[in-house]
Amino acid sequence: MDTDGHAHTTFSDGSALDAMVAAAETVGLDGLGLTDHCIVTEDEFGRRDQYDLVETYEERRAVIDEARAETDLRLYDAAEVSYVEGDEDRLAAFLDDAEFAYTIGSVHFAGPYDYTSASQYAETGGAVRRAAVERYYDAVVSLVESDLFDVLGHLDLPERMDALRRYTTRRDYERVASALADSRTVPELNAGRVHRSLGRVHPDPAIVDVFREKDVGFVLGTDSHTPTELRERVPTLRAVVDEAGLEPVELATLVD
Repeated sequence: MDTDGHAHTTFSDGSALDAMVAAAETVGLDGLGLTDHCIVTEDEFGRRDQYDLVETYEERRAVIDEARAETDLRLYDAAEVSYVEGDEDRLAAFLDDAEFAYTIGSVHFAGPYDYTSASQYAETGGAVRRAAVERYYDAVVSLVESDLFDVLGHLDLPERMDALRRYTTRRDYERVASALADSRTVPELNAGRVHRSLGRVHPDPAIVDVFREKDVGFVLGTDSHTPTELRERVPTLRAVVDEAGLEPVELATLVD
């Protein structure tokens, strides 16, 4: 693993940019993708109110330029953008203007469902939970088919929550793999919950064969918000890649 393609700074919900860079240097990386949350679409869950990279990305770009003078790492001025079905034109217009090095497209909410908070599922039964998960994968497939993004982020996000875990089926993964096989978008192997609620990477390593069958590769991202997370997750990702016999897609190939 030479590059961590998914890290957050104080321009969203992460740590100081220079501290994240120092952590990446410590674990021997050659590159670091700075991918703060970017919410273009207003939503009923209030995420647009939490994250303002739409307004501050140029300020962050100046900070990244300053950081490049202090490190040998290749720093990518990138973003994790929330995908919302039906808002593709606005998303495309913003991304054209922003000119990020690359973008991670992620589904954090779809229709009435929020996949970042477990509260709305606490009192629901299996049918409702499965409906929420199925709606998630509908949105993920639409994200891939939109061709707006370079990378698909944490492609089985509902698995992070106890209430929705194990409602994802093999068929869900197959749908996503088929869409990716016909797209320029590359999924990431995401370590955002390896030491927390999930205890594994996204997607589930047990179904990596679904993607191999479609010749779909992965880029690598720790999804770190602190230097400690980055230092802990890079070795974990390296071990998963070795154990699974994966040959990750080099992030630079998506940019260059």
